[in-house]
Amino acid sequence: MNEEQIIRIGIVGAGGIVKQRHLPGLRALPNVRITAVANSTLASAEAFCRDFAPEAKPTARWEDVVDNRDVDVVWIGAHPYMHHDATCFGLQCGKHVFTQARMATSLQEAERMWEKAMTFPELVTAICPAPQGMKGGEMVKKLLEEGAIGTPYHALLHSFNAAWLDAKQPAHWRQQVEVSGVQILTLGIYTEVLQRWLGHIVEVEARGRVVIPERLGYNVETPDFVQVMARFRSGLEATMLFSGVAAHAPTDKLWLFGSSGTLSYDFVTEEITLGKPAGSMEIVPVPYELQREWTVERDFIQAVRDPAAPRPRPDFTEGVCYMRVVEAVWEAMENRAAVKCA
Repeated sequence: MNEEQIIRIGIVGAGGIVKQRHLPGLRALPNVRITAVANSTLASAEAFCRDFAPEAKPTARWEDVVDNRDVDVVWIGAHPYMHHDATCFGLQCGKHVFTQARMATSLQEAERMWEKAMTFPELVTAICPAPQGMKGGEMVKKLLEEGAIGTPYHALLHSFNAAWLDAKQPAHWRQQVEVSGVQILTLGIYTEVLQRWLGHIVEVEARGRVVIPERLGYNVETPDFVQVMARFRSGLEATMLFSGVAAHAPTDKLWLFGSSGTLSYDFVTEEITLGKPAGSMEIVPVPYELQREWTVERDFIQAVRDPAAPRPRPDFTEGVCYMRVVEAVWEAMENRAAVKCA
């Protein structure tokens, strides 16, 4: 496949994330066409095509997007409960597959997706990366590799918001286990980010709680907040705090404490600060060449066009690695015991 050939995209799940983030990136690429769309209903697929992709054909069944001779790439924008089935069927039909994060509703599903992808190595697969830490992540890794804080001993991550604080609101789809599975708040997102920066988490302990157990008749099982103690393969210990019921909460932030200094990353401002034991925390500028921008759609399509191009990340192996941690957190909460995840 060369750059002159048209790449035909079939969309499964055409919600806000596709409209706001992926569609502009795809539209900016030459010779990329949206050819088929399935959404939660035929009417919503028709509306999407009318407003955003008049050249595409709306369909009532997502299977008709995947098993379609006019589709080269299956672009999954649906919620996690559909990722496994649409991915595996897409690969079976000979399509390249891009799936929205989080990878799946369970580790078992994620592992089956990985196994299917290994069966078709010529097909490009990828998961939508977390945007958190994208801009300055390479600089964080460089500072750690250079020993800017010596040996990292322990870390603190907090990710709080008040999105679930109103008990009168219906359950968000992220709180519905039949839709989102084992995913909890931003746990999977920051596990993906931290494992990219710090290596693999090998053991977790966790406590969580459902503060509002019923929302308009729906029984909630997904914790409203969770506290995770994580041990990395390097020996680093981390406390990771997540909440959807925290009013006036601090910004999402990571602190890394080492033998000769402290490093912090603000995930909202993308600001990195570094401090030595005898000095104050100072902002670290990120050189332009180390800044990473959102090029997700371009990277995926380039890999489809050119087999020699870098495969986009995170790949399914990385997805399975963070899914192991997420599932281990559930087990640790249920058993009130440490659980190994690698």
